[in-house]
Amino acid sequence: MDQLDHATIVHCANCGTVMEGEFCHHCGQSVHSVLKPVHHMLEDGMDMFLHVDGRILHTLPPLMTRPGFLTLEYFAGRRQRYVAPFRLMFVLCLLSFFAFHLAADSLLDRGANQPISSKLVQQEKRNAFAADATAQDVHRHLESQLASLHTAGAQTEGLPGAEQGLHLAERKLREDADKRLIELGAAPIPAGAGSAAGTPAIPVTTTTPGSSTRGHAADADEAKWDEVEPVHIAWLPDFANRRLTEFERHLKINLKTALHGRDARERQEARERMVAGFFSVLPQSMLVMIPLFALLLKVFYVFRRRLYMEHVIVALHSHAFLFLALLLVLMVGMLSTWLRPLAPWMGYPLGVVRFALIVWMFAYLLVMQKRIYRQGWGMTLLKYWCVGWCYFWLLFTVLGVALVLGAGH
Repeated sequence: MDQLDHATIVHCANCGTVMEGEFCHHCGQSVHSVLKPVHHMLEDGMDMFLHVDGRILHTLPPLMTRPGFLTLEYFAGRRQRYVAPFRLMFVLCLLSFFAFHLAADSLLDRGANQPISSKLVQQEKRNAFAADATAQDVHRHLESQLASLHTAGAQTEGLPGAEQGLHLAERKLREDADKRLIELGAAPIPAGAGSAAGTPAIPVTTTTPGSSTRGHAADADEAKWDEVEPVHIAWLPDFANRRLTEFERHLKINLKTALHGRDARERQEARERMVAGFFSVLPQSMLVMIPLFALLLKVFYVFRRRLYMEHVIVALHSHAFLFLALLLVLMVGMLSTWLRPLAPWMGYPLGVVRFALIVWMFAYLLVMQKRIYRQGWGMTLLKYWCVGWCYFWLLFTVLGVALVLGAGH
């Protein structure tokens, strides 16, 4: 005799409602247990923060190749198979800025190492007075250089080998000055000029008249530069005024060190701090651009009777595409740099690909605007130009603010 087995009825562990699927229709709790192996927890974590699952395969190709497709799908209610607009934009924003930060650090490191390897060698081979046009210029330049050496001698008093190094530096300066004077048709500087008879050319324990005054003046200028007036805005709380005062002091110190640091390492560290600060505030700056760009679209398409939230979705997908395209442009450029010593012939085709990506960025946004707002090409081109012009100045302002904030890092 055949028997029928009844299906087991599953109740929600949270509210007791009969389950009709994987999620309770009453409270929304999942039927699956949270007590899982570690690898399942890692998968859930990746899905929670990056949403890296099958939806990314349905999202990135149309985002790159089909202008306006994802936005129209979102408006039509077909959203489940695609990554959410804000999540998509935010992840691509972080990835692109991370890549640009790495590229900026690489350029800074290359610039820091270049003077040590080749530029210093070129400077050693080149006459230090080659740019002086007259004999008076040579004399003034030599006097300035000797004064700097005297100041250095006073600061390095007692260091082993300092006196010998300063003598060698003075002799090199005088030789270069004599060569330039001969080239200009003037008489060379007499031997011993500028130094006391019977004493070393550059005394380490004494300084020339006026050098101490110049040193004290430089120290006073440095102290004056580092000092800032406390910021006091009446309607701000005390902690905000203190933060602004500290920011102003950091800004002045970083700018001064980056431009006029004592050595190359100090200048390099200041520039790295400023670059790191700039990239740390850049994602927040881009988040400010989203509502501003949506507001521009709302103003220029006010008669299309679309909600502001619809323009926000357009702005999110537009910026997501821009970040993805910029990331690809950077990756192609890095690939070209890497292949240059191995396969120089690859430089031209990769350059064409990079140029095509840049052109596609502008064409993509135009076609996207045409497909979403459905106006004629003439009106679309006019509004595209106006929106782009306004957006450029908004972006310029926001990046300028981010640059200042980064410099005060």
